[in-house]
Amino acid sequence: MLNVTERYPERIRKLKDLMLDTRPTICTERAKVFTRVYKERAAEPVIYKRALALDETLKTMSIFINPGELIVGNQSSRNRAAPIFPEYAVEWIVKEIDEFEKRPGDGFFPDDQTKKDLRELCGFWEGQTTLDRGRALMSDQLREIHESGIIRAEGNLTSGDAHIAVNNEKILKIGIDGYIGLVEKERETLRIAEYRDLKKEQFYKSVLLGLKSLSAFILRYEALARVLADTEMDGERKGELKIISDNCRAIARKPPENFYQALQLVYFIQLVLQIESNGHSLSLGRVDQYLYPFYRKDVDSGIISDNQVLELLENTWVKLYSFLKIRSWSHTRYSAGSPLYQNVTIGGQTRDGKDGVNDLSYLILWSVGEAKLTQPNLSVRFHKDMRSDFLMECVKVIEKGFGMPAFNNDEVVIPAFLALGVSREDAFDYSAIGCIEVAVPGKWGYRCTGKHFINFMRVFLAVINDGKDTVSGKTFLAGHGMLTDFKDYDELLREWDRQIKWYAEGGVAIDTAIDTVLEEQAPDILCSAFTDDCIGRGLTVHEGGTIYDFVSGLQVGIANLGNSLAAVKKLVFEEKKITPEELLKYLENDFAGKDGEAIRQMLLKDAPKFGNDDDYVDGLVEEAYQSYIEKIETCKTIRDGRGPIGCRYYAGTSSISANVPSGAVVPASPDGRKAWTPLAEGCSPSSGTDLKGPTAVFNSIAKLPTEKILGGVLLNQKLSPSVIKNSEDKEKLIFLLRTFFSRLKGWHVQYNIVDRNTLIAAQERPEEYRDLIVRVAGYSAFFTVLSPDAQNDIIARTEHVL
Repeated sequence: MLNVTERYPERIRKLKDLMLDTRPTICTERAKVFTRVYKERAAEPVIYKRALALDETLKTMSIFINPGELIVGNQSSRNRAAPIFPEYAVEWIVKEIDEFEKRPGDGFFPDDQTKKDLRELCGFWEGQTTLDRGRALMSDQLREIHESGIIRAEGNLTSGDAHIAVNNEKILKIGIDGYIGLVEKERETLRIAEYRDLKKEQFYKSVLLGLKSLSAFILRYEALARVLADTEMDGERKGELKIISDNCRAIARKPPENFYQALQLVYFIQLVLQIESNGHSLSLGRVDQYLYPFYRKDVDSGIISDNQVLELLENTWVKLYSFLKIRSWSHTRYSAGSPLYQNVTIGGQTRDGKDGVNDLSYLILWSVGEAKLTQPNLSVRFHKDMRSDFLMECVKVIEKGFGMPAFNNDEVVIPAFLALGVSREDAFDYSAIGCIEVAVPGKWGYRCTGKHFINFMRVFLAVINDGKDTVSGKTFLAGHGMLTDFKDYDELLREWDRQIKWYAEGGVAIDTAIDTVLEEQAPDILCSAFTDDCIGRGLTVHEGGTIYDFVSGLQVGIANLGNSLAAVKKLVFEEKKITPEELLKYLENDFAGKDGEAIRQMLLKDAPKFGNDDDYVDGLVEEAYQSYIEKIETCKTIRDGRGPIGCRYYAGTSSISANVPSGAVVPASPDGRKAWTPLAEGCSPSSGTDLKGPTAVFNSIAKLPTEKILGGVLLNQKLSPSVIKNSEDKEKLIFLLRTFFSRLKGWHVQYNIVDRNTLIAAQERPEEYRDLIVRVAGYSAFFTVLSPDAQNDIIARTEHVL
């Protein structure tokens, strides 16, 4: 029985305010160390050179403990200061350095000395970053496609470990010493006269250094907390600092002995992996499962109370929010709100198929609701036997209006994983990664999703323009005629099938170049150490050390594609209300003039729209999407044949905020959308076109082949705060969720609980709405830090009632 008093600790309030009051800036400490080590140890193998640089960073970087915090560890020299990772990319830094504070959203405010240091550092790295090398590996045509915006993969070239969760359960069980022992045991069996073992020796040597560096890093906080305790005048705080010191000493090498130590170790692992590389969507997995034994033991023995657990969890969430990443402006537009997508998953089923909800699940849920921050990104795994009282608590947190928790569906994900060859035990142990994507923590390879983005509408416009990309003016794949040449809809669909399959393979080709460079130039050492079975195989995650290797790219503009197909099929080919010549003309001039607007209104109003449970358009979406899915399922990753199960692609719609910049490079489209405006987000309906309520949206989404879209079937829904104010309305939402997930086999849903007037007021008076959080895509962000384009996209979404 949980014993929680309703309260929000003053400690957490102060820590949260400290972070919210701190303007984002930039830290160059890591960049300076990596640059110096790469210069001084140029002859070393890349993997060991990175280990040396990480070791030096962890030894010399500034560390501090904020007043009152109970969970310790900082990513950079100051709160909310983004580290720089020059080995991945510097050209955007040189280009944008004087514009960071002038951005329309996601601004950063470095001082003049930081800018000077950055300019000096970038000089060394120009021409030898992963971005430079990746582009060089692409063919001329692939580079042109990438630069045109039809396919984009910038974030992959400029990021390290990403869309992955390490084996926190195993870390807590054997501790850092246990991992050192595993490495030493494997190292003893090597025969370095053999090529493969020579490479393994470099891997093991690097991992050992990384593990020992991690241990020493934790001990730095042990010493700092002890020094602070010696000079602390407040008796209560002195005691807290002594406990922090004791905890750090205990977990620096050995497994944790209690809940507090276990949570601190998990946080340290998350922290150091963020220092090792700048990968986003590094997630914490099923926290309520692997921390539960520590919680149960401590509560039963009276060592800790539920209130103390809440406070420790909330402190951890504030610390996760303190992490920051700076991206190029072009990449930032795909990730509006500076998200790191650090996902925490609760609920679902245990490995043996029982309900996994436990007391800690409730405490994590409540703690995220009380902290009300954008990190962590909280996901709940739904299953048909999930207890109703837990669902009610989820709805109560949703009511707070910051977009969490999101829901993933065991009833779809687990069977789909089993069909892919994932073991039953592992399939039942999946977690959300990043936004809504899924993988088995500690066993899945690099980027379970988040590979290349493909712009469906740019491809479709090429289809009806004889293969010509109407933005760049280039023909990458010669077409089979203009729209005026197609005799019927079937001919159009056949050309879509041909073009999209060609571009799908092009996206994988871009990924192949990127993965090759990252494997060779940016191996992630500690991330590999903590992911099975990299140590056993002597391979990094990039090389194929993991148990499973399934990935997905992200497809943008799904609803726009379906609506465009429906408009062309119905109004051009069937009813002949619009001629092909008219449609092409007014698409080219963005529906100019009175006649153009009349055509646009016809496209908007007279053709069915996805999201209204209309089989006509829903079937067209499913059919067109299948063309892409059929092709992508045949594509392999570069790790094929190297050990992991799978090494193949599947589809994914978790396109983060990419719908805004992707729309900004798409001319007018046959769904009636004006040129350069946002595309539909995820697999959600186009803004303002879903007019028949949330149930109709659910029915449309459920017609997609969700079991084949394991990169995520992202559905955002927007409700007015008044909709779920009373218990009866909350029960309605629970009934709706159960219907969507259990009967319709929906994949995912998340909610924005905010009204249009509040959002508009926040645009006009941002200083009054500092704490307003919205669900952007598969993640939440503070509304006022978003660019106007991203804000307007959220405002335009349909506001449903139950």
